[in-house]
Amino acid sequence: MILASREVILGISAGISAYKSADLLRRLQELNFDVTVIPTQSSLNFVGSATWEALSGHPVQTNLWNNVYDVPHIKLAKKASLIIIAPTTADLLAKIANGLADDLLTNVVLAANAPLILVPAMHPEMWANAATQENVAKIRSRGALVIEPDEGRMTGLDYGVGRYPTVEKIVSQVTKYLEISLPLAGVKVLITAGGTREAIDPVRYIGNRSSGKQGFAIAKAALAQGAEVTLVAANVNLPTPIGAIRIDVESALELHREVIKHFNVTNLLFMSAAVADVRPDKSSDQKIKKSNLQAINLRANIDILADVSESKKKQIIVAFAAETSGDMLEEAKRKLVTKKADLLYLNDVTDGAVFGSEQTSGWILDSSGQSDAFDLSNKDTLAFELLKRAMDKLG
Repeated sequence: MILASREVILGISAGISAYKSADLLRRLQELNFDVTVIPTQSSLNFVGSATWEALSGHPVQTNLWNNVYDVPHIKLAKKASLIIIAPTTADLLAKIANGLADDLLTNVVLAANAPLILVPAMHPEMWANAATQENVAKIRSRGALVIEPDEGRMTGLDYGVGRYPTVEKIVSQVTKYLEISLPLAGVKVLITAGGTREAIDPVRYIGNRSSGKQGFAIAKAALAQGAEVTLVAANVNLPTPIGAIRIDVESALELHREVIKHFNVTNLLFMSAAVADVRPDKSSDQKIKKSNLQAINLRANIDILADVSESKKKQIIVAFAAETSGDMLEEAKRKLVTKKADLLYLNDVTDGAVFGSEQTSGWILDSSGQSDAFDLSNKDTLAFELLKRAMDKLG
C-alpha cells in the first residue's frame, strides 16, 4: 500500500489506557509520520490536550462546532493518509460499525477515504460481548484493521483479554498492514538546501533567491523511505522535517565546512543549496555608510561540489544547476562532468521561475549521457524521482 502522504490522524477515545498512546505517537513519528491527534471530549479526562499538542507539535481539536466555517471534519479527513484510533472503546467501535457520527473524530472517520486501524482496549467482559464481536467483524469486513487486544491485568482486579496491546505489537501490525517499504533504511543522506549569504557588513549581504523548498522536499522523501538524513540549511525559514538532523549555516564557508565534515559517512549527497560564487574580500563589523559604499572588492568562494568530489569513494552525488540563457543543456553537461556528479537537475530560472515556488520543471541529466525532461510538477515528485535514480546508481 502506497500512502498519499505521511499525514496521520491519531484518535484517542475515553479509556484508562489513553496514556499509552503517547508512546505510540512517538513511535509513529519515528516512522516519519506527521501526527495530528483528535481526542474525544471524554478522553480528556484521562490525558489533556496540552500533552497531545506538546508531543505532536499540532493544535488539538475536539469539538465539531469550533471553527465551523473551516468545515474541520472534511478538511482533516481529506488531509489524512491514515487514521489510527488507540485506544478504541466498545462505544466507539459500535459507532464506527454503524456509521454514527456525533463528534469530531467519528465525523472524520465517516468522511475519510484513508485506511483505518483500530486498537480496542476495554474490560474482558465488554470485549467478549456478542455485540462487540459483531461490530468488530462488521468493521473488518470493510477492510479496516482491528488489532486484537492483549491478555493481562486490567484496572482493579480484572484479568483477561482486553488490555491495550504493546506499542511494539501495534507498530508491527501497522507496518505489516500498510506493507510499508523502507528502501532507504540504513542509507545516510546528506542534503544542502537554501541559499548562502555573504556578509558585506552587519546589515547587507550578497545572496540569492533560493527558498530551500526543494532540498527540504528531498529530506522529507528520504525520511519517508527510512533514510538517515542530515540537512544543512542555509538561511531557510521552513520547519525541520521530523527525523532529520538539521544544521543551520549562513555563508558558503560554513556550508563547505559542514559538507566536508559529513561527506565521508554519507551514501547520497544532494547539493541543492544555491551557493554564492563570490564573497566580499573584507566584511565590516560596523554598518558601512552609504557615502563609503562605492565599490566592493570580491573574491571567489571555493567550489564546494568540485572540492568534495575529490574525496569521493562510493558516494552518489546529485548536483543542481540554475540557468537563464544560452545552451543550458550543454552548460549543465559540462558541470556534470567537471564536478564529477552522478546526476544533475537543471532548472530554467528565467524571470525568477522556480525560486520559492511549490512547482518545478527542468531536465535530469545522468553521468551516462542521458538527459530527460522533467515536466512541470511539484517539488515532492521531483524529490522521489531523484532519490529513485540515486538509489539505482548506489545499487
